[in-house]
Amino acid sequence: MSNVIRDKALNIHFKPGHVEVVQDDVYTPYRRVLVTGATGLLGRAVYKEFKNNDWDSLGCGYNRARPCFLKCNLLDEDAVRGVIQGFQPHVIVHCAAERRPDVVERHTEAAMNLNVHACTTLAKEAGSIFLLYISTDYVFDGRNPPYGENDAPNPLNLYGKSKLEGEREILRHCPAGAAILRVPILFGEVEKVEESAVTVLWDRVQEGAESCTIEHCQQRFPTFTKDVARVCRNMAERALQDPSLRGIFHYSAKEQMTKYEIACAIADAFNLPSSHLIPMTEQPAGAGAQRPQNAQLDCSRLELLGLSVESAPFKTAIRDSLWPFQHDKRWRQTVFH
Repeated sequence: MSNVIRDKALNIHFKPGHVEVVQDDVYTPYRRVLVTGATGLLGRAVYKEFKNNDWDSLGCGYNRARPCFLKCNLLDEDAVRGVIQGFQPHVIVHCAAERRPDVVERHTEAAMNLNVHACTTLAKEAGSIFLLYISTDYVFDGRNPPYGENDAPNPLNLYGKSKLEGEREILRHCPAGAAILRVPILFGEVEKVEESAVTVLWDRVQEGAESCTIEHCQQRFPTFTKDVARVCRNMAERALQDPSLRGIFHYSAKEQMTKYEIACAIADAFNLPSSHLIPMTEQPAGAGAQRPQNAQLDCSRLELLGLSVESAPFKTAIRDSLWPFQHDKRWRQTVFH
């Protein structure tokens, strides 16, 4: 199936001593996608993936909305209704969320509004539109991995509880047209290294001269946002052809690492020393929101449907994500060539 429709447009062509009006072919994407949270870490990658693959893409944000994105308060039912009715998307990918567990613990009401109530509003207004909701491996307690889509959730922190409740609101109000995609810790192209719990380790890696301890207890599966975005597009395109693509799905990279091991892998990727990094094998008291020990996701459902993608090797993807933060940009040439 073609991704575009062809139309005709009248254009004026100028030549020396001659002007003529001609009909030119115009190629216009016929599929429309609305991406919420398009200013965020994952939302940016999702928006780019659809836009670069012949989808008419509309991204919305709020606090960080820029000229290329629509400012929309997802808690305002009238505003959400206006965007959906005006744009009439075939697909909505709901990326907007408060995804920092410690922030959710401190600012619970605001986080619950975004992570739960915005889901209710979107699902009610979506109607028969295919709605893809991005959720988290933190809906599981991490005591008995790997977790399939039918395993019982048991979140340990308020973030996981809010995302689980968001899932339930999506499926409750949009039962005929919704899918949930659970993903683990993410990293990708960042505006600042603090934007991801993976790239934030960059500063510790670069310190070099002073030793620092990094958590070496919980197992994680850092996943590249570009890969998640490709999965989202695969699911959206399949859903438009096959209305039975509904329910819960898992996607994750397969490389298993603690935060300490992530930091060492970053150092190795950039040919930097890691001897100053000290593994911390016990969680200190007051370490913030409780995290699951190992919430590994079983991703076989997506794989069996042919909708998964081969995840990028961590060291390759982290170089792509962090190279702009190198002080000496000539480094990129020496590493890649």
